Amino acid sequence: MNKAKNFSYEQKKAKWGWIFTAPGLVFFSIFSFYPILNALWTSFLNKKLVSLKKPTFVGFKNFANVLGSLDFWNSMRATATFAVGCFIPLVIVGLILATFISSRNRHQRALQLIYYSPAVLSSAVAALIWLLMFDPRGLMNQSLNALLGMPGHDWKWMADSAMVQLSTIIVYFWKYIGYFTILYITGIAKIPTSIYEAATIDGSGPWNRFRLITLPLLKPTTVMVSIMAMIQCLKTFSTQYLFTQRGAPQAPINVITLNIYNTAMRDNNISKASVMSVVLFLMMLALTVGQLKLSKSDDVSY
Repeated sequence: MNKAKNFSYEQKKAKWGWIFTAPGLVFFSIFSFYPILNALWTSFLNKKLVSLKKPTFVGFKNFANVLGSLDFWNSMRATATFAVGCFIPLVIVGLILATFISSRNRHQRALQLIYYSPAVLSSAVAALIWLLMFDPRGLMNQSLNALLGMPGHDWKWMADSAMVQLSTIIVYFWKYIGYFTILYITGIAKIPTSIYEAATIDGSGPWNRFRLITLPLLKPTTVMVSIMAMIQCLKTFSTQYLFTQRGAPQAPINVITLNIYNTAMRDNNISKASVMSVVLFLMMLALTVGQLKLSKSDDVSY
């Protein structure tokens, strides 16, 4: 006699949960997990992009060559400069804008739409728009010259090493500030209004409400925003690539992703590019784990 299996409600939920998440897991395994493992394995081989020779195993020789390369460390410096220069304004200004928009009773939706609109553009389109603005006759030169009273001055946005670094940071900040502002607005909206009302009744001013209520209760959102912003900054590629294609000096903005692309596609050295990809992945992983540990806990109590 066959005994029918009686599944509990929780077991049925778990079963259907696995069924619905299976396609996502398969997609992630094929397009994310497998490329990571393949890059790790290729980093131990001597593999060329267009060579028909069977790649040979060289162990950690590729890692030694990459870590001993001045070009790689210049890419690390360029990546760190860009990441820090873009990460800090994104987190701080995003929080300030979110607080300002959330405090307004009118035009909230319109302001959110205005700030978020650049995020829907592709990175290539955003870079092309700003290339026109950074032209010597473009809007950036004209605006600064009018503001500072320096007519005819060329700020060399695409020629000077420091200015081209600043240019890429400006483009990325303009594109993503609205996205992270919306994340902060969502976090602020989750804070019960009764807490602010009680603080107002007790005589607390706007600054004290922001410092003692908004900031502590936004901890989970801040952790999420900081992790996403840092990873997004480390993954930057399109802006630097298009700028160098338009004649900007490569060394100041030769971030690691651009170096990976040039090493693989221009130099045909897949193994060396895989080593840099592994290093970039480990950097992202270490920064994410570090930020999570520094935050200690995402739980907040109202």
